[in-house]
Amino acid sequence: MVYARKFGYSVFIAVLIALPLRCFAEPASSNSLTPNFPIGARSSSNSLTDKTDGEPLFLSLSLSLSPHLVRQTADSIATTVEGSAAAAHEEINGEPLLMPLSYSLSLPPIPLIIKDKEHNVVAQDKEQNKSDIDARESLFGDAEPAKEKLPHVPAWKKLATGWRGFSQLEIADNYSSPEHFSKAKLRTELSRTGQFNEYMKWKISGRFDYDAAYDLSSFYPPAVRQDQRYDLFLRENYLDISAGNFDFRLGRQHVIWGEMVGLFFADVVSARDMREFILPSFDIMRIPQWAMRAEYTKNNIHAEVLWIPVPTIDESGKPGADFYPGPLRGTANFLAEDRSGRNVGNSNYGLRLSYLKNGWDMSGFYYHSLDASPTFYRVSGATEPLVFQARHDKIDQVGATFAKDFGSVVLKGELVYTDGRKFNVTRPTAIDGLTRQNILDYVIGLDFSLPAETRLNLQFFQRAYFGHDPDLIADKRESGASILLNGKIWHKLEAQALVIHSLNRSDWMFRPRLTWNFEKNWRWVLGADVFGGQPTGLFGRFNNNDRVYTEMRYSF
Repeated sequence: MVYARKFGYSVFIAVLIALPLRCFAEPASSNSLTPNFPIGARSSSNSLTDKTDGEPLFLSLSLSLSPHLVRQTADSIATTVEGSAAAAHEEINGEPLLMPLSYSLSLPPIPLIIKDKEHNVVAQDKEQNKSDIDARESLFGDAEPAKEKLPHVPAWKKLATGWRGFSQLEIADNYSSPEHFSKAKLRTELSRTGQFNEYMKWKISGRFDYDAAYDLSSFYPPAVRQDQRYDLFLRENYLDISAGNFDFRLGRQHVIWGEMVGLFFADVVSARDMREFILPSFDIMRIPQWAMRAEYTKNNIHAEVLWIPVPTIDESGKPGADFYPGPLRGTANFLAEDRSGRNVGNSNYGLRLSYLKNGWDMSGFYYHSLDASPTFYRVSGATEPLVFQARHDKIDQVGATFAKDFGSVVLKGELVYTDGRKFNVTRPTAIDGLTRQNILDYVIGLDFSLPAETRLNLQFFQRAYFGHDPDLIADKRESGASILLNGKIWHKLEAQALVIHSLNRSDWMFRPRLTWNFEKNWRWVLGADVFGGQPTGLFGRFNNNDRVYTEMRYSF
């Protein structure tokens, strides 16, 4: 009997230890906290688990020895513990002893809950990572290690989106008499954008140009070589601020109010690098302005107010350069350009309103400025050798633009009225050799999208002089036209030809070009720039500057 009791107590202790471990070990492997009880008990336990928001439960067990009259109760419990409870049957005093098992669930103390919860979360994460690896291995036949936690990235690096830009090599040879090597330029531009938050964004950019032709050749005067050998440009550098329907841009920026093919009309705000005439692409020619700009947008209305405290003006080059714009090139002399007007007292300002109606994009603007284009004042006497100086006068401009997309055809137009600009005259007695003329410039263009990825652009433009001075070189109305044809002639090869011609006289420019996009981000160009006309014409004055050129560009 003593041994029977000892055996009973041993079984009692074994069940007390083993059963809770089994109940909690199995749910842990299946990511569940529900013990493996009979169905009725499981339902009750699930309900309790839900009420405790996933907290672990403690299981309390109690055993007692009882005679046969509680056999029915013991049998129902024995079903739960099966083999473990059966081992406890021994006869004491001729009767079998039964061990009824009762159980209850309860929450542990709060500190223990927190500690166990942290441990379970870590264990579940490890198990989930292991499951992910096993799943990949079963799909692809190889196991990939779990990704390591990314290193901490400093906040200042998160503000930037990365550097972008291009590097371009340009080589040109002037084949007109006298033939000379005219360009071996490397351009490299870098820009970066970012944001401080969703309402404040920024951009920084710059470009460096170096032209080895002015080191390899002594064809040009020293002043030209020094001026065009290298340049370091600050490009767009600004801060954008958004506030509802209002947007503000502060800093050095492009302000483009119009754009046509080959020539400038309503693009009155931009200063330009004219040292290669209008031959480079417009994005390279344009010089940003230091400006404060406010914009308001609501529905189909857009309003823009602009202030430029210290205006930027055109880069015209030095006398003796291929495309210096001074009058009577080769005959007259020129003093250094007067750029003293660039101050706050001569600041530029303007207003522009745009409206979109039934597909018609229309805008109107007013702009007061220090003229970006130079006016050449005669500073010598009427009987003295001609000497000119480039200066910049104040002008006022009023203009309008429109555009309408008709599917395969786009109609565009621009109109600008300029008050206060002066022009050279042939009259020796004219003060400064100039006369003041108000002018109206307008252009109408049609852009056709043709089959086989071909584009055709046609433009007609005209300048009208009000109160035309008969001693002006230009006629009262100067008209012209342009044709641009562009299309693919092979998978990665494009051909383009641009002709701009005066309708008043023989004065023209012809620009054929081949472009080969041979690799991603790489472009190779081969082309020519040919001029013709009288020395007093817009294009004919550069009749001796015909050239062939090539470009290699990598964008990133």
